[in-house]
Amino acid sequence: MTENEESAGWASYYSKLRDRPPRRTLLMALDRFDPPPAAALALDLGCGDGRDAVEMLRRGWQVIAVDAEPEALRLLQARPLPPASVLTPIVSRLEDVPVPVGVHLVNSSFAMPLCDPSAFHALWQRIRDGLPGGGRFSGQWYGPRDSWAGRPGITFLERGQALVLLDGLELEMFEEEESDGVTPRGKAKHWHIYHIVARKP
Repeated sequence: MTENEESAGWASYYSKLRDRPPRRTLLMALDRFDPPPAAALALDLGCGDGRDAVEMLRRGWQVIAVDAEPEALRLLQARPLPPASVLTPIVSRLEDVPVPVGVHLVNSSFAMPLCDPSAFHALWQRIRDGLPGGGRFSGQWYGPRDSWAGRPGITFLERGQALVLLDGLELEMFEEEESDGVTPRGKAKHWHIYHIVARKP
């Protein structure tokens, strides 16, 4: 596949997601910051074309948006962003991204598990260490009954394993979901997901 073909493939993928609203995990996390911190800074890991990042910008947050696909960030920057938005796009794999000093919110919607287990656990430790008191994580992790289970390079957690990783954080949302559906590419899929909003005391 040429670079142009790959870019066109991602553009088609993101076009199917473009008009979807921000994830409810993100919305809950943002709503719990009342009022938002001064110079509110968010890290959006696996931002795609920005359905969550745009909502954070709309609410006055500064956003560091990270995705491994340059096409995702190109589409995000082409969106009609709110005036005076402070957006820092970074092309990188999630496991290579440091958690910046001063970040108040780390959001990773359906993306963080797309790391192999060693990278996932190292990334999670950086998130826990990097968040200040009162900071939050929002996002999704995958359970073992997900139909992608067993694929290399993806992390799946038993419910108990997920809760151990979240120990010591205040769980503002921890919902387990199993449902049959389709991926944005139209493939049938059984989802086993944990929806998470967690606050660092």
